[in-house]
Amino acid sequence: MRRNANFPSQIVSDQEKLSEEYGLKVAQAIENEWFNDSGYNNNNRYLTDTNNFHKLRLYARGEQGIQKYKDELSINGDLSYLNLDWKPVPIIPKFVDIVVNGMTERLFKVNAYSQDPFGVEKRTKYMESIQKDMDTAEFNEMAQSLMNIDLYENKKEDLPENEDELALHMQLNYKQAVEIAEEQAIDVLLRGNRYDLVKKRTYYDLTVLGIAATKTSFNKSEGVTIDYVDPANLIYSYTDSPYFEDIYYVGEIKEIPINELIKQFPDLTEEDLESIDKNNYKGRARAGRQKPYDNDKNKITVLYFNYKTFMSEVYKMKETGTGGEKAIEKDDMFNPPENKEGGFEKLDRKIECLYEGALILGTNKLLKWEKARNMLRSKSDFTKVKMNYSIVAPRMYNGKIESLVSRITGFADMIQLTHLKLQQVMSRMTPDGIYLDADGLAEIDLGNGTNYNPQEALNMYFQTGSIIGRSFTSDGDQNPGKIPIQEIPSGGGQKMQSLIGTYNYYLQMIRDTTGLNEARDGSTPDERSLVGVQKMAAANSNTATRHILNAGLFLSAEVCEALSLRISDIIEYSPTKDAFIQAIGAHNVATLEEMSELHLYEFGIFLDLEPDEEQKGLLENNIQVALSQQTIDLEDAIDLRDIKNVKLANQLLKLRRKKKQLKDQQMAQENMKAQADANAQQQQAAAQAEMQKQQALVQSEIQIEQAKAKMKQQTLQVEAEVKRSLMDHEFEINMKLKNMDIESNREKDSIRESRQDRRQQVSGAQQKDLMKEREREKAKQKPFESAGNDVIGGGMRLGAFEPK
Repeated sequence: MRRNANFPSQIVSDQEKLSEEYGLKVAQAIENEWFNDSGYNNNNRYLTDTNNFHKLRLYARGEQGIQKYKDELSINGDLSYLNLDWKPVPIIPKFVDIVVNGMTERLFKVNAYSQDPFGVEKRTKYMESIQKDMDTAEFNEMAQSLMNIDLYENKKEDLPENEDELALHMQLNYKQAVEIAEEQAIDVLLRGNRYDLVKKRTYYDLTVLGIAATKTSFNKSEGVTIDYVDPANLIYSYTDSPYFEDIYYVGEIKEIPINELIKQFPDLTEEDLESIDKNNYKGRARAGRQKPYDNDKNKITVLYFNYKTFMSEVYKMKETGTGGEKAIEKDDMFNPPENKEGGFEKLDRKIECLYEGALILGTNKLLKWEKARNMLRSKSDFTKVKMNYSIVAPRMYNGKIESLVSRITGFADMIQLTHLKLQQVMSRMTPDGIYLDADGLAEIDLGNGTNYNPQEALNMYFQTGSIIGRSFTSDGDQNPGKIPIQEIPSGGGQKMQSLIGTYNYYLQMIRDTTGLNEARDGSTPDERSLVGVQKMAAANSNTATRHILNAGLFLSAEVCEALSLRISDIIEYSPTKDAFIQAIGAHNVATLEEMSELHLYEFGIFLDLEPDEEQKGLLENNIQVALSQQTIDLEDAIDLRDIKNVKLANQLLKLRRKKKQLKDQQMAQENMKAQADANAQQQQAAAQAEMQKQQALVQSEIQIEQAKAKMKQQTLQVEAEVKRSLMDHEFEINMKLKNMDIESNREKDSIRESRQDRRQQVSGAQQKDLMKEREREKAKQKPFESAGNDVIGGGMRLGAFEPK
């Protein structure tokens, strides 16, 4: 039952808030809200939540109490006639393990995003540089080709081609060195605090209890620590928010040994320790820690808490002699004169602050009350402060928390009762009996003079299953015992089947309530169901428990954000600074230079959840389809598989497909152009070949004609030589003939002169004969000119020289 707690007013001075009296009032108000004087009756808010969480954890382990089952089956409390195995059937642990183990295997990557003005300016300049190279790409290419000047500010091969690819490039490829250093610093802190084990416990609490919590703190000896917080020990102010962002106090109950108490609070005196030891039973009683198995009196019950309030930052603004202003820090009690006498005024603002306290439960002994030394403040909003505790309860309404296990405890009870009833039915079941009709056997004659006795009948029945009977008696009447042996069924099998059906019904109710179907746990997959149908069923089951996964991721993100703010404390104040920086530098030496100024930056922390097997399968299926269609290359598939964010991977897949299609189209166009150029070149080559062929033919003909002309010239020369020799020979012969003719004429003239007298005598008679004789001789002798032998090319005509 909740009691009204009277918290002290927050509208008081900062000095009063720092006083121990104020801190004691806060601690007592928290104690009165969660604990009351009737702690022995388990009637306060803390014990109510603790007992409820304890019951849920027992159900999750299959170790719930069995008294209610005994009360259900007993008769007036008497169990003497029941001999049953009362151990609970571990049904719920199976479903809890399925949820928890499936979620703890989901890994995530811390993604730090620099959101301070310097980081944003640096990112903007890089993006503008990329955009500039994209816009001036054509001009840069021209400058490169004409003047051999590289005007690109970034690598040409890494430039995006459009706005979508640029946005994806900024998400996937761009990372500032300080962001890498921040991510590695958070990873080192997570591994150093073994957060993977803390994460498993928080997922278990979210599944079983419906709430989970962690605590981050800083001390100079250990640095930043991440601690698991048991929700059963958690206290907080009332809230309706599942993320507890509006609580103003939070804490936890711890039982610590006295030696540890002295180590934490060395200022305690012997009187204080004696008083604490003497009154320790009160705190243990209020927290319900007085149990038979936990009666260690050396443990002290301590309430650790954070209390959020506000403080005033006051400055005295004074004018200097040079006309400037000087700010001097003052307390909130500072009040300057209203007329600004003295040349100064008051400047103040209200900011949130955090106080840490520790109280011995059940006493007025306040161990600690002070303003937190290392408060978690965002650099973007310095007026806000974060609690050291991170809490989440995804299914909380009106302060009441619901969990996956709390939904199914009733069905688990019915399964346990059905299991006990099955044992009860089995214990009372008898085997099937045999009815033997002795009168029917007496009427049977075996034909060998003997009767059919019961023992022989039973032996025959059990060995062969056959029975001998008679339809009529020896008197000829109808024999009512014609079947002398009949089975007597026990009837227990029907009850067993009914109870098994009831058992399966409640088991199915658990599956329907939680959403954890057979496809999720793989217990009884339907052999007739297609693989795709089973995957869809498993996906629906994952959707039913998505709120638990998201709550765990929220808690991890809160822890990483707190670590990001704590890193500044390590670098500025922790003596382990050098070891911490070296641990990060072991992963990347290039980040060492950034680490020295890491506390000057502000980061937004995001978690990139690695895809589960189903998401990987869908992405791989898309990749395989794209590869089979040849819309992406093998290098693109390798890059896509390296991306842990499925959404970004699918976006990159779309861009790569479009890019590959444009590339293929461009290549096809280039191929067509190359083919056209090749065809043109082929045609040109064919035309040139034909021209060369014609030229060769013409040249050949010319050469042939030249050869013919040369041969003809040579022939003519030979012919001329031959004809010249023939003509010379002919001329010689003609000359000789002419000379012979002249000599002959001379002889004739001489003869005529010598015979002149005679001729004169006979001239008259012979003159006619002489003329005829001359005509005959003239006709016989050849002409002096050759007949065509002096014409070159006219033929040899040697026939004229043939003998006649």
